[in-house]
Formats: sequence, structure tokens, C-alpha cells
Amino acid sequence: MDRMMDAIVKPIAGEGLELRQVPVPTPKAGEVLIKVHKTAICGSDVHIYKWNSWAAQHVKAPQVIGHEYVGEIAELGDGVTGLYVGQRVSGEGHITCGHCRNCHSGNIQWCKHHVGVGVDRDGAFAEYVCIPARNVIAIDPELPEDVVSFFDAYGNATHTALMFRLVGEDVLITGAGPIGIIAAGICKFAGARRVVITDLNEYRLDLARKMGVDAAVNTAKEDLTEVMKQLKLAEGFDVGLEMSGNGRAFSQMVSVMRNGGKIAMLGLGNGPSQLDLNEIISKGLTLQGVSGRKMDNWHQMSYMVQGGLNLEPVITHRYHYTDFQKGFDAMMSGNSGKVVLDWTTKK
Repeated sequence: MDRMMDAIVKPIAGEGLELRQVPVPTPKAGEVLIKVHKTAICGSDVHIYKWNSWAAQHVKAPQVIGHEYVGEIAELGDGVTGLYVGQRVSGEGHITCGHCRNCHSGNIQWCKHHVGVGVDRDGAFAEYVCIPARNVIAIDPELPEDVVSFFDAYGNATHTALMFRLVGEDVLITGAGPIGIIAAGICKFAGARRVVITDLNEYRLDLARKMGVDAAVNTAKEDLTEVMKQLKLAEGFDVGLEMSGNGRAFSQMVSVMRNGGKIAMLGLGNGPSQLDLNEIISKGLTLQGVSGRKMDNWHQMSYMVQGGLNLEPVITHRYHYTDFQKGFDAMMSGNSGKVVLDWTTKK
């Protein structure tokens, strides 16, 4: 008889989620079973909850969701070496093909055939999750589990923030969601001179201030160019991190970049955006799309936290997994940072 576990499931092709009992997965050859300790809710989990067009293209209900987590190895499949039961781990959420050109060149973040944990297959909002051993990331036991629970999102922020040189540079971040806020902290930690973040959400702008930004600008109430003058940014920003997916925010970013500036783009919009190509060309701007994480980002993430990067201010809510609805309500309210769910005990 199958062992059963609690899991948060997308039950039907429609809005909402459900806590239900599902079978504990069995690791096949080359796979690892992980006992989940903590998980964090991602913006994409909210999309799945609301069942937008992106979610409908990827998720096949009924399915366990979730991809941000930390736990310990519970069981090793045949042939797995270099890992051990009881080891503290997380997991890279993109399961890649291993044989395409990008996989062979080490750029797994661009694998055309990748499968997303908790998106295209069962995920980690459960007592156990099963992933290939090559996706398992060993975690130093000294790192706080609440922070490690959102290393997946932290990885997106790391990949984007460290795309271009930051030491002594002036950085503009558009979009103060959790990833944008984390990226702001990374930029300051990595030596940026000035870090400015823009948004319309006062709650999240205040979180960004706690992460040490030089200015958090509500563009509905403040003039970004006036803030730039106050910070003595004469020629414009050197580096831009576009985290909002909002066309107007991106247009504003382009307008305040210095000639020769560089923009890393992570935010996904709800549809096509219009670009002023003439301004991009005449300014000689570099635009770089960012997807997922590089595998080396996982090491960078651990080292930055161990070196003093404090991500605790980003965590605003903690719940037992049985209260997941409260967590999603907090995320959907806009008045939250990262929301962590605890799976270490049963109610």
C-alpha cells in the first residue's frame, strides 16, 4: 500500500488550491527523495492559484505545486552517490535535458527542454518531493532554513543583479516585489554606489528601505529625475534591473539610463510591450534577458549570506502549511514580502 502525505494541490483547471493526501513519491534510479522542512510562496505560485493563461499552459491538474524549499534527504535512488540520508538540501527547480547545446555548454538556464518542478511536474508544497540527484543542492546546516526556503527566488535575483559589474556603479531597479527587493540588497552588498528602486506599493518600498536602498521611489507620487538630482546622478544610471514586467516602468528606465548603460531584464509582462528602439540604439544600451539561475549562483547565494548579506527583512509572514490559504492571501494582498510555510510538524 502506498505511503501517503499531505500536499498542496491544484485540484482543477480553475482558481484555488486544496490540501489533500497524495502518495509519497518513490525515487527511481538517479533520483533523491527529500523530506521538506520549509517552503516559500513564489509569485508564480500565485499565478497558479489564480489560474492565469501562463498557468493553464503549464500545470496539469491535479498536481502538487511549489518549487521554493529546503529539507533533508530521506531516501536515495539506485546509483546515487555523493549524497547521504539526513543531508540538508534544496534543489534547482529547472530539470534540464542534459544533451542540448546549452546544457553541454553549461548554460542550463537556457535549456529549451527544461521541466519546472511544481509547474510542469509535481512540486515541493508537500511533505516529500522527488528530484533528480543532479538537481540536488547541498546546503550548509548553519544557514537559516527560513532564508534557504526561498533560495530559488534569491537565485533569480542573484542571476539578474550580478549580470553586470556593480562596484561603484549607480543602479536602478524597477519593481519592488520580493525578487527586486532581494536584488537591491545584493547590489549594495556587491559594492554599488547608489541603488534606487521604484514601485507603486508603499509596503514593499518600505521593505526595500530595510534592505538598505539609497532611495525607494513611489513613481505615482515622486519625480524620479528629482530624486536623481538629490543623489547627484548627473549622467543617469549605469545599470538597470527590470523586475516589474511593466512597459511603462521599462520605458522610464530607458529614459534615465546613461549612454552605454546596461539593463538586465527578469520581469515578465502580461503581454507585448512597446519599446523606443531609437532611444535604445542612440544611447548604445545593452539589454540582457535573464531566465532562472546559473548553477554557480547557488554557491554565490550561500557565500553572500555567510558573508553578511541579511535577507531576514524580506520575510514578512510565517505559517504552518495547513494555513497555506492565509499565506496566499498575504501574497495576493500585495502587503507581503516572502511568505514561509513550515512543514516540520503536523497539526
